[in-house]
Amino acid sequence: MNEPQTLAYVQAVATALELPLDAARAQRVATHLQRTTAMAQLLQAFPLDDEVEPAEVFCPAPYPHD
Repeated sequence: MNEPQTLAYVQAVATALELPLDAARAQRVATHLQRTTAMAQLLQAFPLDDEVEPAEVFCPAPYPHD
């Protein structure tokens, strides 16, 4: 999506979810979404062998109770 399409998407979703979003905030959300998309594209473009697995998500051990 290009920048105007992303902004239109943000505005449409905000309307559908009945979220109050002024023009300045909608623009900031759209900019953030564009940046997130760019980062995801870099990760998706990185060549990985089929047998490579993503790292596990860190889950801390339960806190010991006395």
